[in-house]
Amino acid sequence: MDTTTTPAALTQARTVERLITGRPTSDGAGVKLTRVLTNDLQRRLDPFLMLDAFGSDAADDYIAGFPDHPHRGFETVTYMLAGKMRHRDSAGHEGLLADGGVQWMTAGRGVIHSELPEQSEGRMEGFQLWLNLPAKDKLRDPWYRDIQSAEVPEWHGDGVTARVIAGASHGVAGAVQREGTEPLYLDLHLAPGARFEQALPEGHNAFVYVYRGALQIGETVVPVQRMAILANRGDGVRLDGGADGARAILVAGKPLKEPIVQHGPFVMNSPQEIFQAVEDFRAGRLA
Repeated sequence: MDTTTTPAALTQARTVERLITGRPTSDGAGVKLTRVLTNDLQRRLDPFLMLDAFGSDAADDYIAGFPDHPHRGFETVTYMLAGKMRHRDSAGHEGLLADGGVQWMTAGRGVIHSELPEQSEGRMEGFQLWLNLPAKDKLRDPWYRDIQSAEVPEWHGDGVTARVIAGASHGVAGAVQREGTEPLYLDLHLAPGARFEQALPEGHNAFVYVYRGALQIGETVVPVQRMAILANRGDGVRLDGGADGARAILVAGKPLKEPIVQHGPFVMNSPQEIFQAVEDFRAGRLA
């Protein structure tokens, strides 16, 4: 999707507060990944709870996948750059996530799901983002949507492609909108030397993760496989592609400013709600 809408020039571009190096780990049945947004950053990057980056050409790194496991109290957003993953859950949803596609799942009051590779060779690469739910929505009914690559709206500028997964950019509405957290999720492809600007509401927390090449944000160079937490001062962000161009995700959202209590796959607002989630799971009461 193209648009000629030109946003107002930024009056004060946000700067980089700090750079984060992800932590190698494994999850599921042994899938190797890098945890970029860790628990200690949850308050700073509220409403986002976790970001995992995964990418490998070795089947042994991903073939075991993520067998049945529960969630309650938040949303998972899986963006597949390359590869195929099959989703099934206890609410009766099923879908195949493929190159360029997005899987958006609202766990709500509870769901048990699996994510298993449908390939035995080749590259599997992408991201999984956890987005918190407001307290009033934590026990809502589960929801699920598969968004195929062709359904992800795009904005095209001078040397820039912005795939708009959530929120809006340059007049292009994303595939998903959320009232409570107002998430922005862009996959940005910048040619060498290209510039991209994105307005951001004051007070929204934001970060950029570079997965190809390098970006310049103000005076800071953000190299590949680094996350730049953006300072909250400013009305937007200005990204400049390096000599080899860059690919990066830009994520921002409205903080909930509510208590965050996490126990593994359950994220609630109090220890008592966590105890209830565990008890409900053990008793087979999740959806």
